[in-house]
Amino acid sequence: MAEHRGERPDVRRQGRRASPEEARAWTELVAAARRTVADGLVVGTSGNVSVRVGDTVLVTPSGVPYDRLAPDDVTGVDLTGRQVLGALVPTSELPMHLAVYRATDAGAIVHTHAVHATAVSTLVDELPLVHYMASALGGPVRVAPYAAYGTEELAAHTLRALEGRSGCLLRNHGTLTHGAGLDQAYDRTAQLEWMCRLWLTASSVPGRTPALLTEEQVAQVGERLRGYGQPG
Repeated sequence: MAEHRGERPDVRRQGRRASPEEARAWTELVAAARRTVADGLVVGTSGNVSVRVGDTVLVTPSGVPYDRLAPDDVTGVDLTGRQVLGALVPTSELPMHLAVYRATDAGAIVHTHAVHATAVSTLVDELPLVHYMASALGGPVRVAPYAAYGTEELAAHTLRALEGRSGCLLRNHGTLTHGAGLDQAYDRTAQLEWMCRLWLTASSVPGRTPALLTEEQVAQVGERLRGYGQPG
C-alpha cells in the first residue's frame, strides 16, 4: 500500500521507552526503508518495513517520508497490534506484517511496490523458474490473489502464498519477503525483483520462449546455497 505523503504528525511519546536493542533495530529499519527508495523499489512512502525484537514489532509509520524519520520516531506494536512504542500511526499494512510474524520465524519483513515484480504479478500465478535463485526464496514464487491493502483478507492470501517460501508476489500490488534479519529480507526482495525483471526481459524477445528450470534443479541449488559464503 502507498502510505500517502502528508503533513508530519506531531509526535508525543506514548507507552514505554525503547530499549537499547530496539533503538538499534529502529536505526537499521530506517536505513532499510530509505534504501527501498534509493534502489527504486518504492516511490515516496509506499511499501513498508518491519523488524521483530522479542515480542515487539517495530514498523515504519504511515505517511511519513523515510528521510524524515528520526530516532525519536520509533514506532512499535506487540503481536496483537497494540501500540507500545511511539505516537506515530503504524503502517496500514500492519495486519499483513503481524500475520507473517505469528505464522513464521521471520525476524524482519520488507514489502515493496517494485515495478517489475508488480508487473509480473498481473501476468502469472507463479513466477516461472527462469533462474536458480528462486531457491533462495524456497522455490517457485507464488502470486497471492488480490485483496484491498491493510485487510485481513490480504494477510490471509499472503500467508497461503508464503507456505514453504520466504517471499511472494501480491497481485496488482507488489512484493513481500521475510528473513532472519533486515539484511536477508532485503536481499530476498532485491533478488525477487531482479528475477521478475529477467523473466519480463526474456519473455519480450519476439518468437522466443525462455528456457525454464525444473523444481528439482532449483531444489538442488537450494542445497548448495546452504553452504554458500564464509563460515561463522
